[in-house]
Amino acid sequence: MTTSTEYEAIVVGAGAIGPAIAVGLARQGRKVLLVERDWREPDRIVGELMQPVGLRALRSLGMVQAINNIDATPVEGYTVFYEGQKVQIPYPFKADVAPYKPLKNCVFDGNDKVLDDSTLSRKVYEEGEREMGVSFEHGKYISNLRNIAKNEGLITPLEATVTGIIQDQTGVHGVKVNLPNNEKREYRAALTVVCDGIFSKYRKTLGESHVPTVNSGFIALKLKDADVPVKYTGHVILGGSFSPVLVYQITPTDTRMLCAYNGPKPPKDIKGYLQNEVLPNLPKELHPSVKEALKDQIKTHPNSYLPARQNDIPGLLVIGDALNMRHPLTGGGMSVGLGDTILVLKLFENIKNLADREAVNEALLEFHYERKHLDTVVNVLSIALFSLFSADSANLRILQKGCFRYFQRGGDCVSIPVGFLSGLLPRPYLLTWVFFKVAFYSIACNFGDNGLVLLPWSIIQIFTILFTAAAVFTPYLWKEFFN
Repeated sequence: MTTSTEYEAIVVGAGAIGPAIAVGLARQGRKVLLVERDWREPDRIVGELMQPVGLRALRSLGMVQAINNIDATPVEGYTVFYEGQKVQIPYPFKADVAPYKPLKNCVFDGNDKVLDDSTLSRKVYEEGEREMGVSFEHGKYISNLRNIAKNEGLITPLEATVTGIIQDQTGVHGVKVNLPNNEKREYRAALTVVCDGIFSKYRKTLGESHVPTVNSGFIALKLKDADVPVKYTGHVILGGSFSPVLVYQITPTDTRMLCAYNGPKPPKDIKGYLQNEVLPNLPKELHPSVKEALKDQIKTHPNSYLPARQNDIPGLLVIGDALNMRHPLTGGGMSVGLGDTILVLKLFENIKNLADREAVNEALLEFHYERKHLDTVVNVLSIALFSLFSADSANLRILQKGCFRYFQRGGDCVSIPVGFLSGLLPRPYLLTWVFFKVAFYSIACNFGDNGLVLLPWSIIQIFTILFTAAAVFTPYLWKEFFN
């Protein structure tokens, strides 16, 4: 086995986060080895919608043009459908949020600006009044990220399978790999960054108990030439007999539909569930394309939850989905991962050499606590909304109806929740206040629905509804913010 020690940092994984942190480190003047098992365009059914805070992170890195020339679709916000009604939830006005801040040495020659292409308008993204998101084919976006990394002078891309982390009692010192020709090599560096995604092999380097739980999943369809009800928005379709359905356009001809299911395993008869429970409750415009898509292969994807652990192993940084996962209902995975990347790079700016482990350890301790603001809001919101929107109990159905009616009020009842959803309002305590405000509003609506005849029962339900709301919210708030 041959050994190389010429790098300051080794990044394991070139998915949504690896190329970003590799580019950021390289633009700080550090020599980086970026290791990926397979550099071909990946094929995944999640990671296809990026919230505005994720785009802001790409701007800070000077990598926002990764969304260009891939037939991406602009996203202006969400439309929520419930029992034949709908309410639109646009993203916040730019004037209502602080401007993004470019990272030192990362932004130059306009690389923080979206370009005009066949589907995206520079004017819309750069001069529009509101913050914008974007949806795309995951593989094409990842390929663009990788190409930016490959063109960075201080990054060496390597196709190899990582077979082990080099670690002793003093910390982590690099990785062992198998090259495509079966040659075995060791690469050593001051910092090893593990970002090998949801199925990470090396997240347990932080601790044997650092493993995700799977409590739900998605059934995925790709709709061809779908008649999308409200263009340029993500669609959230709710109903009493099925878990929430997400619909969003990813190219001019392709639309992704994700049908959630509650539980670790999908329904036994997936096609029957989609035809009998989901299809009748979808907007009529979608029926032809959904019926056609049901003839094709149907894919499923597990949804995992993993609260973050402190990066306290010297020489190791675990980041992205390898560190922390949440329910993908709100499309927050890339937002949290890229937000973490920006924070780490800011904390590393004044560290001359990553071999200074005392300085790196102090930075990573600060990272663990500073990240909790965005992380807690995105993660807890995703789990709380999935619980409300899947509504598998009477109390949750009351909360679901109340949440929709709350959105219908407009004003702050929309602008503040979408601030959380977009990642632009990372305030956990405000999220807590708003969540329980929705719970009390749901109780008030329930009084009105029940009428005077059921007044005694409505009074009892005050306590059962509040208990249910607390049960789906506070345990995750504790795990994320106070862990």
